[in-house]
Amino acid sequence: MKIVAVEAIPYSIPYRKPLKFASGEVSAAEHVLVRVHTDDGVVGIADAPPRPFTYGETQRGVAAVIETLFAPAIVGLTLVEREVVHAKLARTVGNPVAKSAVDMAIWDALGQTLDLPVTELLGGYTDRMRVSHMLGFDTPAAMVDEATRMRETYGIEVFKVKVGRRPVDLDTAVVRALREGLGEGVELYVDGNRGWTAAESARAMKEMSDLGLTLAEELCPADDVLGRRWLVQQLDIPFVADESATTPAEVTREILGGSATAVSIKTARTGFTTSQRTHHLCEGLGVDVVMGNQIDGQLGTACTVAFGAAFDLTSRRAGELSNFLDMSDDLLTESLEIRDGTLSVLPGSGLGVRIDPDKLARYRTDQ
Repeated sequence: MKIVAVEAIPYSIPYRKPLKFASGEVSAAEHVLVRVHTDDGVVGIADAPPRPFTYGETQRGVAAVIETLFAPAIVGLTLVEREVVHAKLARTVGNPVAKSAVDMAIWDALGQTLDLPVTELLGGYTDRMRVSHMLGFDTPAAMVDEATRMRETYGIEVFKVKVGRRPVDLDTAVVRALREGLGEGVELYVDGNRGWTAAESARAMKEMSDLGLTLAEELCPADDVLGRRWLVQQLDIPFVADESATTPAEVTREILGGSATAVSIKTARTGFTTSQRTHHLCEGLGVDVVMGNQIDGQLGTACTVAFGAAFDLTSRRAGELSNFLDMSDDLLTESLEIRDGTLSVLPGSGLGVRIDPDKLARYRTDQ
């Protein structure tokens, strides 16, 4: 079970259409495939999706930090020395996506070595999650059409609506059109990606108070400390901390400081080890958790559902598990399938996924 090598392979797969939101736009999955090799011949895998407009990481930076700092630090350790790995990676500031991919690849390798699914190693609460689909910026008609297609094709009944544009009326009109077009039986919640001010957020939420929204996520910047607390006090639904709560310490600050009442866990930025810590903290504080999406491909989505299904708290709400459907292709040998609005944990040891070597050769960008 000793780690003998760590690979970081950059690749690029186009999206069928760009996903647009307040903090950026993504037109291709320019990710990094991470592979952890052991002396037993096991290879654990995970995906690193850089988001420079959120965390400052780039594809080249992720590959470089893994190859030059992280790999030399952990080669020679065993798969069960996860706390030692965590401590060694923590010596480097930042780089959350790179650290998380290394962590999850180790968990995958450990599951394969023990012949157990990762979700059972983590907690094994259930084997599936309800799916929430994320809707990026577009016209009201186009967003209603996309949601309708997702509902009819995959049975998805929960939608996260990207807001945060100016004027605010544009966003509220979209959410109203979705409610009218989809009916009362569909769950809707909004994510501003810090695009509104606190005052704009309050106005928009008041305008949408009759639409039955279930969550509001990162409507305004976290550094507007007083404005954000003022906003959260006015809301009658959970306010989700996402980009503002990327570590357990930040979760504690946001919740105890009154700047949020729920937390988004994204395995792409906290791996399995730190996500587990965040989960336990949220459980202890009694706050809601949403399994978020880093615009993940199928490998990243497999990681999210494996973690989300492992615990009662993380499996209560629908997880953001469908945006891989927007990609033109993927690296896996077998595609994930959303049925009746749910996604099941893949069977088999580890994460239960395998990389198609031909597709990797086609899409990798380092050769």
